[in-house]
Amino acid sequence: MKKKTSIFNNSLIWFGAGVSIAEILTGTYLAPLGFGKGILAILVGHVIGCILLFLAGLMGGRTGKSSMETAGISFGRLGAAFFAIVNVLQLVGWTGIMIYDGALAAENIWNIGSWIWSVVIGVLILVWILIGIENLGKVNVVAMALLFGLTVVLSIVIFKDGGAAAEVSDELSFGAGVELSVAMPLSWFPLISDYTREAEKPFGATFASAATYGVVSTWMFIIGMSAAIMLGTGDIAEIMVKAGLGVVGLLIIVFSTVTTTFLDAFSAGVSAESIHRKLKTKPVAILVTVIGTLGAVFLAMDDITDFLYLIGSVFAPMIAVMIADYYILKNDSTGRKLDWVSALIWLAGFGLYRWLLHVDTPVGSTLPDMLITMVLTVVVKTVLRKAKSKM
Repeated sequence: MKKKTSIFNNSLIWFGAGVSIAEILTGTYLAPLGFGKGILAILVGHVIGCILLFLAGLMGGRTGKSSMETAGISFGRLGAAFFAIVNVLQLVGWTGIMIYDGALAAENIWNIGSWIWSVVIGVLILVWILIGIENLGKVNVVAMALLFGLTVVLSIVIFKDGGAAAEVSDELSFGAGVELSVAMPLSWFPLISDYTREAEKPFGATFASAATYGVVSTWMFIIGMSAAIMLGTGDIAEIMVKAGLGVVGLLIIVFSTVTTTFLDAFSAGVSAESIHRKLKTKPVAILVTVIGTLGAVFLAMDDITDFLYLIGSVFAPMIAVMIADYYILKNDSTGRKLDWVSALIWLAGFGLYRWLLHVDTPVGSTLPDMLITMVLTVVVKTVLRKAKSKM
């Protein structure tokens, strides 16, 4: 019998996901809003994102299915396979981006060659993968305790010794700030069920996962934004150096990159397994880590905002259709080859999201897109169901 994960273990996993260089870096982009509006945008975005993250994860917790397997509930086997392929590709990208950012930041603190840092981080991720999600409990307790202590030190130093607010010339609307804050929880939608499906208590573990991630991610965003405002830089390594955190900063960078990127690589393996049963989680996760490491060594991956928006445009309408089907309509297309109605609604939601990126709304693009897509799903499928019953 497969070992189930506890609420505590799930919380540790998502604490590690939240403590991330990418989260701090994205937080720096909100500096033009200033403290008041910036913190409000972060809070609004994370509340929206984490409620939706909870709903996505609960599907996997209750059904025992991985994230991409739950996609079959709405889209059928071919639809689930399509999203699984897209998910593997985006997770390869995330793995490379995370290793690249971590290596670059580590290199700016200790100059031994960014490619060496990429390899070091890649090797540590492989160690996490080989230990396995079921056996990471004690390792994660030590790693998360270390990260917690280090990030507390970082927070204290920034807020205690930070200087006056820096002049900022770039413009950012409040809605765009909310969207950036939603984008990070949204990037975990295609992963969360890979972990909640193994939970002893699905509801409790999913709630703890979403809540822990939400609190920690908010904290990271505020650290990044505050550092950019008070220290006048959006560079992670420079933030660490200006805060006087040499070795401590290096440890934060390396371990936070490993604990977050491990989830990307591992979930790529889970998604690959849902595409074809001959593909196994650990070997694929190892391959994804190797590819990501090579990408970090040889490619430049400096700006992730367009990547975040691309993920949002694919997975926000996907999850919206799934939430409407699972929680409202009680539909299940798992046994079907392809649910064309769901596929066409998703395509409409995808186009709507891309259009909304050019419209300045107070709550960003994700929430309007998902609400409209959910309403469209309920209305269209209810009408079709009634029409079919009259035939």
